Amino acid sequence: MGILWLAPEMTRCVSMLDILIEDDRWAAIDIGALATRAVTETLRELGAETAELSLVACDDDRIAILNADFRGKTQPTNVLSWPETDLAAQEDGDTPARPEPDPGGTISLGDIAIAYDTCAREAAEQGKPLGDHATHLIVHGTLHLLGYDHIRDLDAAMMEALEVKILGSMGLRDPY
Repeated sequence: MGILWLAPEMTRCVSMLDILIEDDRWAAIDIGALATRAVTETLRELGAETAELSLVACDDDRIAILNADFRGKTQPTNVLSWPETDLAAQEDGDTPARPEPDPGGTISLGDIAIAYDTCAREAAEQGKPLGDHATHLIVHGTLHLLGYDHIRDLDAAMMEALEVKILGSMGLRDPY
């Protein structure tokens, strides 16, 4: 089922968040509201005005296929992201480039997929509420769309610090 989720109080930061719920188990934590809040707070923290992105809330079978198709890894993972534009910094620790709007003024960020089974398992193993862990993963995926990464040491430290700050602004604990 596809959902166009626009919370009126949040439309200044997210102009469009298209959510496709492929696994009904996500309904238990209201993935639409949770994703809107996570994306909005991430964009707000980075000073972004409006953006378009999509989220697929799926299961392990679906994300394993996506992981194999796009990363050559045959196992499921918790979250994947596909940035519309490569905004990554050239030097380790530098801030990624800011996304540029198209001629209509819209910033298209890309797509995120999150897997219920892996997310629920990790949340249980870490003693966290599922909603908190999913929020963290959506913030994480949104930061990837904005050019942040964790491959190089300084980039990883910057990304983790942003995640902690964004989640803290939402009243959530440090996930690390």
